[in-house]
Amino acid sequence: MIVRSLDDVAPVEWGNGLSYRILTKSDGMGFAVADTLVRKGTSSALQYRNHLEACYCIGGSGEVVEQDGTRHKIVEGTIYALDQHDPHYLVASADEDFHLVSIFNPPINGDEKHTLSPDGFSQY
Repeated sequence: MIVRSLDDVAPVEWGNGLSYRILTKSDGMGFAVADTLVRKGTSSALQYRNHLEACYCIGGSGEVVEQDGTRHKIVEGTIYALDQHDPHYLVASADEDFHLVSIFNPPINGDEKHTLSPDGFSQY
């Protein structure tokens, strides 16, 4: 049995927020779980080419914007799943941080960081 709290893991600065990688590949569960904070007023161009990701909003609000511009409002109690390795923009609202629980399959190692730039989608 694995029992772990946020106090047990160091946060990873991923570019526009913090990620607490609570379960990672080394735990042997076949998936990873992260507590993710997206800073208010930020927009991040992201793509996971090696992982599928689902995010469940547990606080704050924002949007997930598809590459074609389709916008999806995300509020507490909403889940979105990137089931096609979708390039997307993760946009936190201007007035509050965006708080997500992120699930990755296959699991991430836990030390990955995004390289955010205007030149394209950060990937790992």
